[in-house]
Amino acid sequence: MAQDLAKIADERGIRYFLISYVDLFGFTRAKLVPAAAISDMQQNGAGFAGFATYLDMTPAYPDMLAVPDPTSLIQLPWKPEVGWLASDLVCGGKPVPDAPRHLLKTQIAKAKALGYQLKTGVECEYFLLDKDGSRIADGADTQAKPCYDQLALMRRYDLIKQICDAMLTMGWKPYQNDHEDANGQFEMNWEFDDVLLTADRHVFFKYMVKTLAEQHGMRATFMPKPFNNLTGNGCHIHASLWSGAKNAFYDPEGELGVSKVGYNFIGGMVHSADALCAIFNPTINSFKRINAPVTTSGATWSPNTVTYTGNNRTHMIRIPGKGRFEFRLLDGATNPYLAPAALLVAGLDGIANKRDPGARLDIDMYAEGHKLKDVKKLPLNLLDALRLFEKSEVVRAGFGSAFVDSYVKLKMREWNSFMSHASSWERENTLDC
Repeated sequence: MAQDLAKIADERGIRYFLISYVDLFGFTRAKLVPAAAISDMQQNGAGFAGFATYLDMTPAYPDMLAVPDPTSLIQLPWKPEVGWLASDLVCGGKPVPDAPRHLLKTQIAKAKALGYQLKTGVECEYFLLDKDGSRIADGADTQAKPCYDQLALMRRYDLIKQICDAMLTMGWKPYQNDHEDANGQFEMNWEFDDVLLTADRHVFFKYMVKTLAEQHGMRATFMPKPFNNLTGNGCHIHASLWSGAKNAFYDPEGELGVSKVGYNFIGGMVHSADALCAIFNPTINSFKRINAPVTTSGATWSPNTVTYTGNNRTHMIRIPGKGRFEFRLLDGATNPYLAPAALLVAGLDGIANKRDPGARLDIDMYAEGHKLKDVKKLPLNLLDALRLFEKSEVVRAGFGSAFVDSYVKLKMREWNSFMSHASSWERENTLDC
């Protein structure tokens, strides 16, 4: 029986609910609903105009209804009178086919039909900036190699503690917080879990960090590459595939403790990673992170080729331990639902077609990668990524052509908007042509 949100509100002192969803561009949308009205919303959904957000709809469409998932309820630790709910989108009595959460649930169902469950953990890097977002909030954070800087970390203790305490309260089992490789950059880690639960938490984490940073007079950003000279914001996914209580990626006799199924899954990622950059790296700015010059710290910590390895952070896929892998391509702009859905599209294709990822590479890709011949490169910009995405048979078979066409259409508008804008760099370098 579904949880009764009205009863829960009465028991927990919740006065309002945020009924929330994520559109195709990763923006979180919501309506604030009083607890007195939540019974109707739980049954019928909250009404939205889909065209007003980044979904492939027109103003002529009927109301889009966001039906809250009561199992996703999070009571805001810093404002416990408010409950947050992820929701599923319905229009005309049917699920909205392009809704990111629906697309992920579709891939989860495909995996379940094969006897699998994907479990994931995410590493969400972010910068803390001043209020207007123009510079790093901590003027003393200037080390050339600032990663793990204890002083800079502890200068942000009050905010980091508040976020981590919130995760502890919510039962996420956070286990470490650190200053990352760029000045003003941080990362907070919590335990892996079922892929849908992790995706919902990923959405809420971004909202929470931005909200609490504002309360401390700062602006948090997950933008892939906000500063030319600093390491960008990654969003690495750690993944393992389970069959009941058994980790299907684990084989004690397999190379690096990974099973044949695990290597086929990686083979699927290697096969389709370039096409799926349109999902994993979804903004124009994204490609300034994965195709970046060396930063002040000495490394970009992001891939630009499609390779895999053992415990080596210079490759796209890292196998840090037995029975799991880390996918290092994604950035902070990636959609929390579309990204793991794309991971499943590629990985399940790899299993179905027994794709071989090829030989593992153990070289330092930053120092020696240029010596390799015939290594697949990642797209140089969003336009190239969209073209690969649109043409990919694996992507169309996995996601369906309707979604692929809708996503490309909306993203091409973004690309065309960018291309119609003359930047200051262009004027500075082309006025005297």
